[in-house]
Formats: sequence, C-alpha cells, structure tokens
Amino acid sequence: MRKWTISVLFLLCLLFLFPDQGRKIHANAKGDSDAPVDLPKVEEKIGAVPNGLSTDSDVAKREAESMSRRALRANAEKFEFQAEVSRLMDIIINSLYSNKDIFLRELISNASDALDKIRFLSLTDKEVLGEGDNAKLEMQIKLDKEKKILSIRDRGIGMTKEDLIKNLGTIAKSGTSAFVEKMQTSGDLNLIGKFGVGFYSVYLVADYVEVISKHNDDKQHVWESKADGAFAISEDEWNEPLGRGTEIRLHLRDEAQEYLDEYKLKELVKKYSEFINFPIHLWASKEVDEEVPADEDESSVDDETSENKSSDEEEVDTDKDEDEKKPKTKTMKKTTYEWELLNDMKAIWLRNPKEVTDEEYTKFYHSLAKDFGDEGPLTWSHFTAEGDVEFKVVLFVPPKVPHDLYESYYKTKNSNLKLYVRRVFISDEFDELLPKYLNFLRGLVDSDTLPLNVSREMLQQHSSLKTIKKKLIRKALDMIRKIADEDPDESSDKDKKDIEESSDIRDKKGQYVKFWNEFGRSIKLGIIEDATNRNRLAKLLRFETNKSNGKLTSLDQYISRMKSGQKDVFYITGTSKEQLEKSPFLERLIKKNYEVILFADPVDEYMMQYLMDYEDKKFQNVSKEGLKIGKDSKDKELKETFKELTKWWKGALASENVDDVKISNRLSGSPCVVVTSKYGWSANMERIMQSQTLSDARKQAYMRGKRVLEINPRHPIIKELRERVVKDPEDESVKQTAQLMYQTALLESGFILNDPKDFASRIYSSVKNSLRISPDATVEEEDDIEEAEAESNTKETGSSSKVKKLPKMI
Repeated sequence: MRKWTISVLFLLCLLFLFPDQGRKIHANAKGDSDAPVDLPKVEEKIGAVPNGLSTDSDVAKREAESMSRRALRANAEKFEFQAEVSRLMDIIINSLYSNKDIFLRELISNASDALDKIRFLSLTDKEVLGEGDNAKLEMQIKLDKEKKILSIRDRGIGMTKEDLIKNLGTIAKSGTSAFVEKMQTSGDLNLIGKFGVGFYSVYLVADYVEVISKHNDDKQHVWESKADGAFAISEDEWNEPLGRGTEIRLHLRDEAQEYLDEYKLKELVKKYSEFINFPIHLWASKEVDEEVPADEDESSVDDETSENKSSDEEEVDTDKDEDEKKPKTKTMKKTTYEWELLNDMKAIWLRNPKEVTDEEYTKFYHSLAKDFGDEGPLTWSHFTAEGDVEFKVVLFVPPKVPHDLYESYYKTKNSNLKLYVRRVFISDEFDELLPKYLNFLRGLVDSDTLPLNVSREMLQQHSSLKTIKKKLIRKALDMIRKIADEDPDESSDKDKKDIEESSDIRDKKGQYVKFWNEFGRSIKLGIIEDATNRNRLAKLLRFETNKSNGKLTSLDQYISRMKSGQKDVFYITGTSKEQLEKSPFLERLIKKNYEVILFADPVDEYMMQYLMDYEDKKFQNVSKEGLKIGKDSKDKELKETFKELTKWWKGALASENVDDVKISNRLSGSPCVVVTSKYGWSANMERIMQSQTLSDARKQAYMRGKRVLEINPRHPIIKELRERVVKDPEDESVKQTAQLMYQTALLESGFILNDPKDFASRIYSSVKNSLRISPDATVEEEDDIEEAEAESNTKETGSSSKVKKLPKMI
C-alpha cells in the first residue's frame, strides 16, 4: 500500500511542475491541424550504390507510372514478332514445364555475355567504360514485392534500338527453329540456352516484360511486350538513366510470386551462376539491433519493478535531482537494405585440380556450356602448361552431340572454347585454338603470355596461338583416349578377368561406346583433315566387323586377331552393315575365317582414302583389285582353261567399258562380281558422288575406277557358259546370257545401272524362256470398240434419266 501511495504522490508533483508545457503542446496541435506535418521518414537510399537501382521518391514515382501499367505505351513504335519467335513464345507460355527456375539462369548468362563484350572493347578503348559506377562491371538483382516486379540489371554493352528489334523480336536466330522442333519432340525446355533463345524463358514466370537498355552509341530505349504476338519500342524519357547497360523488369504472374523471395533468389544464383565471372548483387534485407529511447509506459513499468529495493534506498533515490538520471533506452530490430554479393567462387581453372571435386567440375561444365540437362560431361581435362607459353586449360567432352554440329560443319567457324588473357575474357570465336573436327569440345583457355591491349585480328596472328593449339590437340586426344582406357568394355577378354568389379569401374563401363556413338564422326573427319595426328586418331577409331557380333572393335584389337601370314587389313564400304555382310566380296574371306571391317557410314569412304596404313599394315578394300588370299595351286591351270571364255566375254562387253574379265579368288557361291581398279572410286563412292546435288557427270568420269568382271570358275553357270562358247561363240542366246549376268553382277556389287530398262527387258526374256513362252508372243491389245460402246451406253443412260425427271419439273 505504501508503494502505491508514493507513486501517486510522485505523478501529482510532475503535473504541477509542468502545466505550461502540456498546454503548449495541446495548443500547437490544435492550431496547426490544417498544416502538413513532417512525419518521421526512413533515411533515403540506405546502402544504395550511387547511380545504381535508385530508390528515391522521384524515381519510385516514375517507375510506378511505367511498371504498374500492363499495356503497351500508346506512343511506342509497334512491331510484330517473327513467326518462329511467336511459335517459340506460344510453347513457353502454354508450357506445363515444372522447372521455371531456368529463366533467371538465362538472364544472368545473357548479362554475363554483355559484360564480357564491353570489357573486351575496353582493352583497346578505355573510354567505353565511362567513369564512376558505369565502370563497375557487375549485375544487380532487385525485387519489389508490392508491385510484384523482379529486376535484373547489368552494366554491359547495352543495346541500341536496332539491337532490341533484331535480338528480341523480328529476326529469328538460327537456333529458334531447331529449338522449337526439339521441344515438339522431347519437350525439354531446359535446353533453351543451348539454342541461343534463352531470353524468352522469362515468359515462364512473367506476363509482361520491359527491357530498358542504353548503348554508348544510342539513346536509352524501352522494349516491352505482353507476349501477345507484338512488342513495342520507345525512347525512354521517364525511367532512371542507366548510363550504360540493360535492365530487365519482369511483372510476375500470380503463380510465380515465389521469385519475390530473397532466399529463393539466393539459392538459384548459387545453383546456376556461381561460376559467373562478374559479381552478382542482390538488394537484400538485413535485420540489425538498434538502441532507441524507451517509451514512458515502459519507463513506468521499469520504475515499478525497481521498487523491490529496500525502503532506505528508495528514500535516497527520490531525493536525487531528475537531471542526473540517464535516459533509458531499449534494443529493437530494424530492417535495412544493402547490396549483398551472391557469387564469390574463385575461378575454377585457377585452382589446383586435386582440390576441385567432380561435382564442382560438373557444375562448372553446366554453367560454361549452358547445358543444364541431367547428364554431366563424359570426361574432362584440367591442366597447366608451362614454358615459353604459359596457360591454364579446362576441357570437357559433352554427353550429347550438339544439334547442328555436322549439319553446319563446313559453314560455321566458331569453336566452343572461351579464350581468356590474364583472367579477362577475350572471345569464344577463335578458330586457331582447336581444329574444326574437335569443335564439339567445351572449355576455356586462360593465357598469361598473350597480349591484352591488341585487336582480335592481331591476337589471331600471334605466334603463341600455334603453340597453344598444338598442346590443346594433344591433351584433347589424350583425354578422349583416357575414356577408352578406363572403360572395361574396351579391354580384351583376358584383361577383363583381371579387373576387379567396383562402383567406379561400373560407372565407366560402356562410356567409350557412348562417346563413339555421339562423336565418332568427328574422329573420322579428323583422320581426313589432320595428317599430323592421323595415327593418334586412328587409335580412337571404332567399327564393327563380320566377327565382332555387333560390338565395336579397334584397329589394335583387329591386328591382334589377324591370321598368321595376313599382311593387309581387310575392309569393305557400303550403305548398311546388313548389306555388307551378304556381299559376294566376302564369300571366300569368310570361308577362310578372315575378319573384315564393315564401314557403313558415307564418311568412311572418304576417310579410307587418307588412312593408307596403320602400324605397318596396309588397308585393302576387298571390293577392289589387289586382294591376296593365299595361293591356289590350280590358279594357272584355271586361267588356261577359261582363257577362251574370258577373252570372248570381254569382247561381248566392249560397249560396257569393261577393262578386263578375270578368274576370281574372292568368290565362293556367286558366279561373278564386278570389282574396280585399286586407285579409282569404289561402287559405293560412285553412288555417293552421283547423289551430290551439284555433281558433274563429266568430271566424275575421270575418277571412276576401271571395272573388271571376275568370274567363279567353280560355279556351274560359268562352266556351262564356257562349254557353249567353245561350241558356238556367235550364239545370240549365250551373248544375251553373258550380258544379263554382267548387269546382275553390277547390281550385286553395288553399282547403279546406266540403263535399267534394258536390264528389265533381259529379265523378262529370261522369264519367258523359263516358262517356255514363245519369244514371238506379244501383249494382247485392248479393244477400242468396247470403250466406244461403253461411252455410248453412258450417254443413253444419262438422257433417259433426264426424261424421267422432266414430268416432275412440269
């Protein structure tokens, strides 16, 4: 009771001491009720970067005018999307694709490319960067939860008005159609970045997009679209001046509000963009502790709690002067905003390869190649070259062949390696780094030797590039060969027994077959184009044989299985493995247990014109002259016996340009076959050349091999033919038979007949003879009178029907 009494007395004293102050406060409040009151406000632009994504009230007002409206500006210049782009956007907008996160990955990747371009230009012209914040090469991400807007800005090269039209609307890139086709077959939207159309992934999460861009050579413009088949561009007079670069504002759909969560954005940047070489900042909130004055109510509560002191202490406290008391404060949580760096990963190629995990290499590959599929690279190579030319390299073998690698093989010049000089990105368009046949590799080269402040043309002619290219080729081929060496399926049966089964070995099983199925054609093209490394490439060659049971084998494995006394590597080319296995050229080789390589790819025909030998073994096309399969004791005797027939047959085929008729050492069950000269085109090559769009028949005549008819002296047809020629060389039926057999042999040997009609006529004549039909029998002609009667009957029927209908009309 005593405590309450003291408290009441204390409050009464305060009221008597300060009556005037209370009246003044009341009077001021009443007198100024109509005047504007300066309310307390949060400090403007807390933690903001000058000229960055500004947050002052004027800018907020201008942004509200432009961003809150979801209709194209009336004064903007309107454009229609190119047809392929419209198709692409329709697919994206109506997509049920669950992983919509990829839009941020694509925008950050595009921003990184823009920053790379301006940094490269600054190497020769420092003025392009400007001063102050414009010189900072960075990205900034900001979100507005109230307006549901996500903004991504870069200080890259920016886009002119023409760039905005070209890159974001009217002109479809080469990858647009390819991606649309890929989407319609596989539905994997995750591959959008590989086709160069990643920007349009923004419509997975946004229904209205603004692109504000400023290029050094143009004014600031705004591109905007609601993805309704049209877009608009106008000169920007209301947004904050960017200085240089691009800002993309996404007006998010209702179902995409999760991307306004700071934690979500941080996770996405870490997942997809941690290896981007430019800083990525997020305008992030942060809670801090702050000391603030305590409220009067809380002060009174604190006073009441302090009355637990002894009565003597209370009397002493009440006697003290009020001015000597310290002001009471409390700690409160306060939300502030500042730019938070999201990617601080050190460049992976600068680290020690032993310290980099497989998971990090896989993530880096996905970021570098813009390939975010489920599969990681088949293998990689990370090394540092020292000496006169120092550089660091990371190379990757992708899991899949690029969609247009071979279709545009001789059209495109760009490699897929990024060139850095002292950690500064220079270009990804240097053909001098890798030969064309290794264009499927992904990776980067960072050189400490090449000069920085020179033009791209001068850099391409630098002497160090030749040294870098030579080492890159050797390391790339070693990397590919390593896939085969570590694949247990590539080992011999004896070696397989010695290999212990483990999880690591199981993961590598079948990897080289997978590589070969995807990139085998590149190795073949390398054998054609790279004479220096032809033998090394030949070791990587894989093929099927008549004895491999559908499995791939190598030249080393083939040579290890060669029969004793076999000097040549036998092979044959054609259109399919099934056709080659039934070829008459293989009959005796199979009978004598020889192994023959089966080449069924059109590139193989070209390749074997360059691959003449391997490990001191010559290659022999079994469809050409020069085939040696041991010695037959009866060869001379057979040649003499059939000398008259071969001479007669050659004369009978004079009009067919047959160079010779010989006894064959390659046939077993077929009566005859047509082979070509050793250094001319094979039948398969002739067919390939004739199918060329712009082929010239006159020029091809020079390259055609001389045709030789080889006959099987043990075949009953050949024996019977010899006897009839001996009896009557002028027998017309025998000549017809010889001609028919030659044409049949041409077809079976893979040639194209010059006169298919003549061949068909001979076949029908042969059928007549087998059916014992008279050669003079003719085709019965149709009776023209019957057709005339049928026409007259039709007319009569039509007229009678008209007469029957006439009464109804009356």
